[in-house]
Amino acid sequence: MSWIDTHCHLDAPEFDADRLAVLARARAAGVHQIVLPAVAAEHFEAVRQLAHQHGLAYALGIHPLYVAQAAGHDLDRLEQALQQHRNDPRLVAVGEIGLDGFVPGLDPALQQQYYLAQLKLARRFELPVILHVRRSADGLLQGLRRLPVVGGLAHAFNASDEQARRFVDMGFRLGFGGAMTFDRALQIRHLAASLPADALVLETDAPDIPPHWLYRTAAQRQAGQTSRNEPAELPRIAQTLAQLRGWSLDDTARHTADNARAALPRLAAL
Repeated sequence: MSWIDTHCHLDAPEFDADRLAVLARARAAGVHQIVLPAVAAEHFEAVRQLAHQHGLAYALGIHPLYVAQAAGHDLDRLEQALQQHRNDPRLVAVGEIGLDGFVPGLDPALQQQYYLAQLKLARRFELPVILHVRRSADGLLQGLRRLPVVGGLAHAFNASDEQARRFVDMGFRLGFGGAMTFDRALQIRHLAASLPADALVLETDAPDIPPHWLYRTAAQRQAGQTSRNEPAELPRIAQTLAQLRGWSLDDTARHTADNARAALPRLAAL
C-alpha cells in the first residue's frame, strides 16, 4: 500500500533533531508522498528544499495565524516565489492559507486581506489552494465565491454537512487526520463516514493534531511527556477511516491517494 500525507509541517522545529529518521519511518510505513505547506515567507525556501531533497511536494503561502507577524512585503515575496518556481513540478498549491475564527486576538480584517490576496495569486498561477478551516468555513466559502480557484484541499475539516457539501461542489477535497480517531469527535467521524468517497483525503498535520494513542493531557505534557505526531502514523489513522467507511485498507489507500492527486494534479507526476 502507498499512502499520501496531504499535510505535514516537516520543516517545524519539532523535527530538527531527527528529521531523517522521521522520513525513514514514514517510508517504512508506506507513506511515499508528503505535502509540505509553508506557513510564513521565512519558511518558503525550507519547504522547497526539503521537497527536493527527499522527493516530496510543497506549497507556498502565509497562514492566518502568521499574518500579524508578516512583513509588509511578504505578499510580494510570495508572488515572487510563485513566479520563480511556477514550473517546479513539486510546487503543488498555494498554502497554507485561510481564516481562523478560533484563536482569540486575531485581526479578522487582516486575515481577510491576506486570504483574498492569496486567492488572487492562486488564480493567477492556476494553482489549487490548501485551506486552513477553523470556525471559518462560511468566510472561506464567501471568498471562494468571489475569487474561484481550481479547487484544492480544506485541511483538518470540521464543519457542518452543508458547508462540507459547498466545499465539495467547488472542487475541494476535505482532509481528515488524527482528530478523526477520537470517539468524541462525532461530527468529524460523521463526515468521514458519510461524505462521497471522492471527497476524502488523509493527513497528519504533523507535528500537530496527534491521534488518540499519542494524546497527552496538559499535566502529562508538563511532566515532559510528548505528543508529537509524524507521517508514519498515517496508516494507523487510516484504519479509523476504513472502519467508518466499511472499506479495506487497500481501498482506503487507493481512494484517498486518487483524491489527493485529483485535488493537487501535480502530485500525479511525482
